[in-house]
Amino acid sequence: MKTLSLIHLNESGANNVVVSLQQLLADFQVYYTNLRGFHWNIKGSDFFVLHSQFETMYDDVAEKIDEIAERILMLGGTPSNKFSDYLKVSHINEVDQVTNGGKALENVLQTLSTLIGEERKILAIASQAEDEGTVALMSDYLKEQEKSVWMLTAYSSK
Repeated sequence: MKTLSLIHLNESGANNVVVSLQQLLADFQVYYTNLRGFHWNIKGSDFFVLHSQFETMYDDVAEKIDEIAERILMLGGTPSNKFSDYLKVSHINEVDQVTNGGKALENVLQTLSTLIGEERKILAIASQAEDEGTVALMSDYLKEQEKSVWMLTAYSSK
């Protein structure tokens, strides 16, 4: 692996990180699709706030999906791109026809909790592999998502 040599990472450690990132990619892909559904189907008095918020969220998730896939490539892996593969391994369940804002927010908070748990595991694996690039990426995600959990929890308890 020429890239790994140039960025001073060993293949074994990088492979461990890639496996974990593949899992995270699947989780984010299912989350993205759920957010699109919430955006399209939300109804009720919070429609304008939540419709806009879900769009902001799925745009952010789309960027993260791209970053994760590119990181997998940088580490010598090939990101999965089949939704059927994502569904086989994702820790996030597909949801359908959620129109209630409270239920959608509950799902988002549970999903963020799952993602945060996975990212903490990746942080440990990447640290052990001395992969500071992935460590930084996961740290950034954790910082953003912890704030999102706080804000969504505050919003949900109105």
